[in-house]
Formats: sequence, structure tokens, C-alpha cells
Amino acid sequence: MASRIYADRKIVIISIFLIVGGIYLLRLLYIQVIDRSYTLSANNNVLRYVTQYPARGLIYDRNGKLLVYNEAVYDLMVIPRQVKDLDTAELCRILEITPEGFDERMKKARDYSPMLASAFEKQITKQTYGYLEEKLYEFNGFYVVPRTLRSYPMSIAAHILGYIGEVTPTQIEKNPYYKQGDYIGISGIERSYEEELRGIKGLKIRMVDVFNRDVGSFQKGRYDTAAVMGQDLYTGLDAELQQYGEMLMKNKRGSVVAVEPSTGEILCFLSSPGYDPNLLVGRVRGKNFQMLNEDPVKPLLNRAIMGQYPPGSTFKMANDLIGLQEGVITAATRFSCAGPGSSPIRCTHNHQSPLDVYTAIQQSCNPFHWQVFRAILNDPDYGSVKQRYDVWRNHLLSMGFGRKLNTDLAFELKGNLPPSDAFDKIYGAGHWNAMTIRSLSIGQGEILATPLQLVNYSAMVANRGWFYPPHVVKAVGNEKNATDFTKKRNVITINPEYVDVIRKGMAEVVESGTARSVKIDSIPMAGKTGTADNPHGKPHAVFVGFAPIDHPKIAICVIVENAGFGSTYAAPVASLMVEKYINRKVKRTDLEERITSYNLLNN
Repeated sequence: MASRIYADRKIVIISIFLIVGGIYLLRLLYIQVIDRSYTLSANNNVLRYVTQYPARGLIYDRNGKLLVYNEAVYDLMVIPRQVKDLDTAELCRILEITPEGFDERMKKARDYSPMLASAFEKQITKQTYGYLEEKLYEFNGFYVVPRTLRSYPMSIAAHILGYIGEVTPTQIEKNPYYKQGDYIGISGIERSYEEELRGIKGLKIRMVDVFNRDVGSFQKGRYDTAAVMGQDLYTGLDAELQQYGEMLMKNKRGSVVAVEPSTGEILCFLSSPGYDPNLLVGRVRGKNFQMLNEDPVKPLLNRAIMGQYPPGSTFKMANDLIGLQEGVITAATRFSCAGPGSSPIRCTHNHQSPLDVYTAIQQSCNPFHWQVFRAILNDPDYGSVKQRYDVWRNHLLSMGFGRKLNTDLAFELKGNLPPSDAFDKIYGAGHWNAMTIRSLSIGQGEILATPLQLVNYSAMVANRGWFYPPHVVKAVGNEKNATDFTKKRNVITINPEYVDVIRKGMAEVVESGTARSVKIDSIPMAGKTGTADNPHGKPHAVFVGFAPIDHPKIAICVIVENAGFGSTYAAPVASLMVEKYINRKVKRTDLEERITSYNLLNN
């Protein structure tokens, strides 16, 4: 009986071992024959995982001209653990680096990871790659990854296009898409449209023999993924107009911004002095960036959205609009530019007096606009000067002053339009009035505006009281895929009939006023000159305007720093730009030669 029990137990135990062994055998068969994914882990020492970097999307101007394209370069990668029997001298010769440079690069690679690939030498040219490719099999642990770099065929619009650079550790930490050695848009629309431009990375798994030679794809590319190129951008920029503007502003500090009023598309966007965008590409980028950054004329500063200037006399129409809207003046109201009522702001022009609003804009009469401002802040319909100031300020906010316009460019500043509380802190609540802050009436004092805000202000007047947010890109991926900026989103708090009053005054400025010397025979143009006092030197020359008057195609703002009168410097630049855009050529070559000959960098 005992022997029978013993035999049964033996069978059970043997059966258990056989079942367990069978399970292990079946699992091993599945792993080795059916499921090949484990092969990837087992063969890491003979497989190479190569990231496929997508080409960034191309960038076009409004007429289909290519502004930015890609050129092929190569990164030499290294896996320190696999480096054996290396001919260091030969590799240094091909790469044109010193032995010390080799040691520094290897140390950096080992510090990153002895077993993972990292960039040993970035952005190798096609010529150098040709030499390297022939001998790459001799350099165990090294391989090449193709990349692309940006190229700018017209060498224009550096500030608006922007540039790319290597991601920082902080950016990698914030976004897992990026890895060490990846590139990212740093400024301009390269930054604003990074996700659209960058594309999608791919991956290739290659088999490598003991001599570091690529012997083919793993599993016939079963696990490979293809890179997807970034989406193209279609901008509203006019490349010819941009190039012409940069020529006119050579040897001058300042900015020119032009938009199409009916769409808000930016036609021209320049900050001067500028730079060739090709300088910030490739292996020379770091050296050139340092050179530009240390240049005393500050070519890297984007004055169009970061320059904050007193708007000067160009701001006078904003006061007039508010005065008309609030009913403290009418189009027929006349103020004298002499006598006690005009004090303490004096007139700087000899002209008739008293003036109505049309003539006051035409002649840029300071006392008239000071009296308009005083009438607003003394309006009896409101209980206190603080309330009246807040009403005045809210109208200006609706026009785009004192706030960001939320364009598609990073680092836009909002200028300065102080709230009433700021004056309470300076002078004490109840201890300030129109006289205290009278400089605001003529665009001086605490108020500051960017060129982008001023061109938007001009477009608002051109459109009789509304505007689209100014923007660079009008479509992404294809020309029919319009951006969200095509929806009208801004209507100011001023009645259009009052904007028509201002439009008439601006037309008289160019016809027979302060800008009459730059009138274009074939193009009716409206505008306003400004000479903005500057505590750091000579006044800035300012001009805003639009043309043609009845059906505006272009609104423009020009600021020339430390140049003096707006009629002498800023208005001619704007007039030439308008002629170039509408007629596609400039007949007034004498004016063009005079403007291009000015060198104002030492002012």
C-alpha cells in the first residue's frame, strides 16, 4: 500500500516538473522564434539606433518667394564605449580639430554617457562628410547623422524670421519631445511656429559589423519610422518691399513696419541696424552671435516690437478722437494757439489761429491738442479727474495703446499707458489734474508706444475704426489653411464718423501740411509727422500714414532714432515705401538717393 502511494506521488512530482519545463520551453520558443522584440534588447551592442531628423518647414513671402529653406549638414556621433584602436590624428585631420579639441569632445561625450550616442562634431559640411565617409569604417564607435540647417537666399528680415539654436536642459525638461542636440526656434516666427515647423522625428535601426560598418537595416526596417517634414509657412511679407526698406534704413537706427489694413498682414517688418540672418547659422553661429551681441549699435535688438518710444505728434489724433467721442469738441470747434487759454504749451509753427481740428492736425498745432486734452479731463459729466482719465485711457486701450496686440511674434512689449493709480502714487490722490500731466496731450511724458502699435493705430484710422491683429503668417501647411488672425477681433470704442474727421486731417498733412514735401503725385496718401523728444539725445523722427486714402492697401510707421524732424527723415522713408509697394518701382530717385546717403548712427 505504501509503495503504491509512493509511486503515485512520484508520478505527480514528475508531471509537475514536466509541465513547468514545458511552459518554459514554450515561452522560450515564443521569445526566440515568434516575438522578435526581445532581440532588440539582446543585440544592443550590434544595433545602432539612428534618429531621423525632419527638415523644417519652408517659409514663403506673399508672392511665393522662398525666404527660408534647408541645406544638408551632418553630425558626427560617438558612443565612447565602442571607440577602439582609433587613429586620432587622422580623425583630427579630417575634422580640422586639434588633439586637445578631440580630448575635450571625448570627455564631454563620456560625461554624457559612455554607452549612449552623443554629438562629437556638429554641422559638418557636405565636403567634409565626403572625406569622412570614405574612412568612417576605420573609426569604431563613430557614425554620422544627417541634419539640415536654415539658409536665407535673400539675406533679409532677420528679426521677423528669427533663428534656431540647440535646446537647453530647461527646454528638454519641459518638453520630452526634445533630446540633447536637438534644435529649436529661438526668436521670430521660428519660435512662434516651432511646433508647426519642426516636423516629427523618425528612427532607423541599423546593424553594424565589428568594423563599425553599416551592414543593413534590422528586420528589413520593420521597426523603423520615417521622419515627417515640418509644415510650410506662408507669410504676408513682401520680400521686395522688405529688401527696399532695409536699404533705405541702412546706417540709421529705428524701425519700419507696414501692414495691409484690410487683413492685418505684416508687409514689412524691419529693425535697423539689422544683420544677415545667415550669420546665425551653422558652426559660426556662436562666434557671430557674440560679435552681434557686443556691437554698440545693438543689431540683435528688435526695435519694431521692443523699442518703446514717445509717439510725439502722431498721438495727437488719438486725443482728438476721444474728444469728439466724448462730446467735448466737435469738428467745428476752434481753439487759439496763442493767449492764456493755450498756455503753458507753446506753438512751434506759424499758421492761422484759431484752428479747427482739421487744420490743427494739418499744422500739428500743440496748443490746440493741449486744449482738447484739458477739455477731456475737465469734462463735467464725470465726477473726478481720475474718472475722466480712466475714460480717456480706456479709449486708448481699445485703439491698441498700452497693451500687447498679441501678434504671432514673441517678446512683444506693451509700451506704457499708466493707469490713474500711478499718478496717485506720484502726486497723491486728488493732487493732480490735466495741467500736471499735460505732456500726454502731445504724445510726450509717460506715454510710450512700439512701432507695431503705431502702425496698428494707422491701420485702425485707415479702416475707419477697426483692425485685425497685426500678424506675419497668414497660412500654415498650405495657402488655404488660414491662421486664426483672419477673424476680425478688434473694434475700437470710437464712432466711425469721428474717425472720418481724423482721416480728412491726415490727408491735409500730406496734401498741404507738414508732410507736403513727400507727396506722391499718383498716390493719394494720408499721414502725420512727429518729432518725439528724447531724454537721451536728439529727438526721434516719426511718421504714420496709409495709402491710397479711399481704399487703403498699406499702413505704415517709420521711426528714425535721434534724427530730428519727422518731416525731414521719417516721412520720406514712408513715402518711398508706399510708392515702392503700390507702383512696384520708385520714380523719385533723387529723394531715394538723399535718404540712402544719410548716415545717422553717430547722432
